[in-house]
Amino acid sequence: MTREVRGVAAAPGVALAAVKWLAAAPVTSPDDTPGSDVDVEIARAEAAFETVAGRYAAQASEATGPAADILFMTSALAADPALLDQVRVGIRAGGPTAHSVTEAVAHFAEQLAALGGMMAERASDLRDVGQRVVAELLGVDPPGIPESATPFVLAAQDLAPADTVTLDPARVVGLLTVAGGPTSHTAILAKALGIPAVVACPGAVEIAEGTEVVLDGTSGTVEIAPDAKRREEVLALRARQADAPSGPGRTADGHAVPLLANVGSVADARLAVELGAEGVGLFRTEFLFLGRNSAPSIEDQTQQYAEIFAALGDRPITVRTLDAGSDKPLPFLNLPDEENPALGVRGLRLRNVHEGTLLDQLTAIRLAQQSTGATVKVMAPMVATVEEARYFAAKAREAGLDTRGIMVEIPAAAIRSAYLGAEVDFFSIGTNDLSQYLFGADRMSSSLAALHDPWQPALAATIAAVVHGATANGVKVGVCGESASHPEFACVLVGLGVETLSMAPRSLAGVRAALAGVTLAQCRAAADAVLTAGTAEEAARAARTALGRAS
Repeated sequence: MTREVRGVAAAPGVALAAVKWLAAAPVTSPDDTPGSDVDVEIARAEAAFETVAGRYAAQASEATGPAADILFMTSALAADPALLDQVRVGIRAGGPTAHSVTEAVAHFAEQLAALGGMMAERASDLRDVGQRVVAELLGVDPPGIPESATPFVLAAQDLAPADTVTLDPARVVGLLTVAGGPTSHTAILAKALGIPAVVACPGAVEIAEGTEVVLDGTSGTVEIAPDAKRREEVLALRARQADAPSGPGRTADGHAVPLLANVGSVADARLAVELGAEGVGLFRTEFLFLGRNSAPSIEDQTQQYAEIFAALGDRPITVRTLDAGSDKPLPFLNLPDEENPALGVRGLRLRNVHEGTLLDQLTAIRLAQQSTGATVKVMAPMVATVEEARYFAAKAREAGLDTRGIMVEIPAAAIRSAYLGAEVDFFSIGTNDLSQYLFGADRMSSSLAALHDPWQPALAATIAAVVHGATANGVKVGVCGESASHPEFACVLVGLGVETLSMAPRSLAGVRAALAGVTLAQCRAAADAVLTAGTAEEAARAARTALGRAS
């Protein structure tokens, strides 16, 4: 009988291939021999950090969408003067150079991890920085993707952005990590690349190098050494997926569900068009602000937005205003240090310290809309109160933007959706942050990853409450969080009354196929099944039964 281990579903799809483990990181020791000249060793460390920061920046300039954002932030970590100061202290105290880097990184990573929230993800990225600096100092290759003549499932304790963004989907057909969570950088980038992924899977350590597995990024299961019958079933499933329907999203009985894309660059926009997106439900604008010491001008922003609007043609575009703060610090905003940045000054709250940034952005969006004739909606992130929704709607109206909305990602906004809906034209539910705040669970903690399973009934109940509140004002509701890319849960979202779904472009085909295979009545039955289930496992099983799928 085939043995199975379970993790958390992170990126949909099924892979059938042998496992290869990520190469180990270089190891340092306090017993290593220190350099004889302190100044020379400090200069070596400075050069190594500069080299690594430059490599991250170069990768970021060639990447697109969330990959570029993540790499720019990691480059900033490698250039952090406080980190290098700590390394200098270790070297001057007589420590070996490479091990001084290891200790400094461990010190700051521990502080980041203690902050929780999205800052914990930065701790993992910082460790990757340290490993690459150490490898540079030791003159060895950094941890990287193994070579293989045949496609494989890449397994690792966790994956850093520098590893994930270089993956070739034709070679790496699945991702499996021991740590991580469904909204981690690994999960986000895997979706962007269209690679099935399972994370937070402690049982993965039992899988030996070269063992063939069936990795299901939709259910979160990994079957070890499948038999011939199971292999044939998987190959047949993949053949059916290759014949997935094209065209607008709709259920089998013709209920229209516009399928939109999440984008953050011109390249993302072009890919979305190529893969049949009916519009953009989340245009992330952070790419223009990250890695800068001063705010981009209105002219710069207008030019960049117009280029993306033009790439999308006549497809509607929903632009999210700047979602900085927390794990995306911007030096020119001079934000205060915070003990818990995930609950601090971020999203729309930035207007309290630098309102001009928001107003300039709204002006640029309107100018880009005028120059291209695009159909543009604008929405604000991290809105919690009626006052905030009213403020944003007023400022967007003054800028000449006709359709204004908010992200619903804070439980307070969900609970008061009927009142916030009186201020705006639409809601977009960001299920990543909503889950974090709803369950009080750090979305980057692998030990809490099960609480970010979209099948948690409390998440569906909260979404249902948002939809119910929205109907009082005729407000449209969409979902642009990671849960929208889960083919089966997408059907549940439709059953809950969500009208549009937005996701990474490469997830569109799977969701389109899932919707085409069920009726609206089945979607509603699946939604009811989730709302009345006691646990996430029971919810998933009951929903799949309602959708006519094997449990």
